[in-house]
Amino acid sequence: MSDVAEGTGPGPDAEPKPPSRERARLAVRNRQTAALVYRSDEWAVKKAAVEALATVRGWGYGELDADDLDEVMRLLVGTVVADGGKRVSVHLADQDRSVLVLVLSHRVAGGRGEQHLLGDLATVPSVHTCGSDIGEDGRRVWALLNAHPRPRRTGRVA
Repeated sequence: MSDVAEGTGPGPDAEPKPPSRERARLAVRNRQTAALVYRSDEWAVKKAAVEALATVRGWGYGELDADDLDEVMRLLVGTVVADGGKRVSVHLADQDRSVLVLVLSHRVAGGRGEQHLLGDLATVPSVHTCGSDIGEDGRRVWALLNAHPRPRRTGRVA
């Protein structure tokens, strides 16, 4: 008699099933989010930067350095526009006085200049961490910004 009960699973000679090909989805819960979509063209960076700033200001992040957010948008959106896709998706989320900016190229063939991009993002003072990867939905680049106000330098009195 066989050790494999009929109907309870594959037999010892059965072919293994390939992993599920379900589409990976971004899931963000219990926080404010926004999804913005733009045509992938030379104006996408400016449009995305203006709308992202308005969105996070609407969430009450008046202290977030606008120049830092503008630079992050220039780097992230500019990078995925250069990938040559038809559209750019920008996803924003907040948590604990931080703002996540995630940009999707919808093109798997991207990915050039990875170290240069991450190095440039790391020099932005408000950026806490950043990253990039390529999945079935295309290239994803992101940065997490600290939304606390940066300390202002004051002159010393001698």
